[in-house]
Amino acid sequence: RTYNFSAGPGVLPEPVIRQAQSDLWDIMGSGIGIAEQSHRGKVFDKVLADAEAACRKVANIPANYKVLFLTGGATSQNFMVPANLLPDDGVAAFLTSGYWAEKTWEESKFYSSKCYEAWDGRTVKHAYCPSDAEIKWGAKPVYVHMCSNNTIYGTQWRHADGSDRLPKIPDGSALVCDASSDIYSRPIDISKYGMIYAGAQKNIGIAGTTLAIIREDLLKPARKLPTMLRYETHAKDQSRHNTPPAFAIYMSGLVFQWILDQGGLAAMHKRNLEKAKIIYDALDASKFWKPHARPDSRSLMNITFKVNPEIKNAEALDEQFIKEALKNGMDQLKGHRSTGGMRASVYNAFPIEGCRALAQFMKEFEKKNG
Repeated sequence: RTYNFSAGPGVLPEPVIRQAQSDLWDIMGSGIGIAEQSHRGKVFDKVLADAEAACRKVANIPANYKVLFLTGGATSQNFMVPANLLPDDGVAAFLTSGYWAEKTWEESKFYSSKCYEAWDGRTVKHAYCPSDAEIKWGAKPVYVHMCSNNTIYGTQWRHADGSDRLPKIPDGSALVCDASSDIYSRPIDISKYGMIYAGAQKNIGIAGTTLAIIREDLLKPARKLPTMLRYETHAKDQSRHNTPPAFAIYMSGLVFQWILDQGGLAAMHKRNLEKAKIIYDALDASKFWKPHARPDSRSLMNITFKVNPEIKNAEALDEQFIKEALKNGMDQLKGHRSTGGMRASVYNAFPIEGCRALAQFMKEFEKKNG
């Protein structure tokens, strides 16, 4: 198969694809495929229960957190979070470290004029995630919002060993995290968050459902809301107040189990460090390439780079690289319009062989064009 470097929908584990092929025809010997099952039937009862159980086991989710499978993508959480958590004229603080974090900040303004940015990464072209000393707190926030991995800019909140790095927030504030592009890629302590959410289509499934892990005390909305906008509705009705995205939930369940079968999050993290290092080593060994992210914030999931702008016809060489890479079995390497250049997304299921192939091709391309 072609090496799929897409930022999302991203690559899926091959065993998951094979299982889905079979279950589309007939799941659990029911004579009916998963996409045709009633969301109130016994087969889907088990699919949903298994998906939640595996999700909880992967991250050792505490009992006082609810696991919700929602719709509308992570983008819908930009308005659902403040709608539920933020009282009228309440205060929330935002760590704006990338494109999607910018969008989250903008949506908060529909609910309160008192929200503020405690960090504005636009001033450094979103090249890194801030230290605690760089974050400036104003009025105490009800919650602090962050995005743990910035897909477009290739930055990640992490320590030198790649482990989860969290900002020190005001006491009593809840930490809300958009983890769409690095969820379940490394060990995580759920108890440090008030809420984590992620679109499934990068690391834990396919487009169609959004995972939300939310502490029970945050379920009750801070304002009057329509039924389907309330987290407590989805928690009470086990993510199926109406017909849920059954197939997407099923796929996430398979991916959660695949992660467990690989050895869990510690094994995923070790593997992701190894994969990213192959490509970053190729970048650092050359002056032909220029990475976007500062070394201490480099993402293990999304590696952004371009031909060094100091080189003649650099942008044309970027386009040439993308076209030639496709001919060599490597697809979806074009960077986002905000950054240009290239972006190699190497999520959990991406094979290490693909990282080696890209690093080798980068060397060959430089030799011909450098």
